[in-house]
Amino acid sequence: MTESKNVTIRTLKGEDMPALVEIDKKVLGQERSEYWQMKLELLECKSPIGSLVAERDGKVVGFVLGDASGWEFGISTRVGWIDTIGVDPDYQHSGIARQLIREMVNNLKKVGVGTVYTFVDWRNRDMLKFFDKIGFGRGNMINLEMKIE
Repeated sequence: MTESKNVTIRTLKGEDMPALVEIDKKVLGQERSEYWQMKLELLECKSPIGSLVAERDGKVVGFVLGDASGWEFGISTRVGWIDTIGVDPDYQHSGIARQLIREMVNNLKKVGVGTVYTFVDWRNRDMLKFFDKIGFGRGNMINLEMKIE
């Protein structure tokens, strides 16, 4: 657990779900309680090192979900994945997302991860700019998709 600028970063707990749902609703404009219930159930089967929340004054104001893995997609080393990151709009642009990622990367490094991956919509300039600022760059993998009807 780390603290900085009145923000505490700690491991995500099941009881954090309402806060995640609320942040997600503020960011996307829709409530997805069932989605978050499924997400947290899946996280219970994984290591807690990659899923963190940021608290300010006892209130969850941000989160990052991720995991360490290896050998998927033909990758022959242990890697980390950032699945989802969210910060309450009232607290954005205050360094919370950066703190969450920094703590997650530190945790992943402790278990032998040497590379962290994430996916970003190439049209989302704000997210691309954020990840660029904190040290992410274009990787060697290519995102492929197939539309199904």
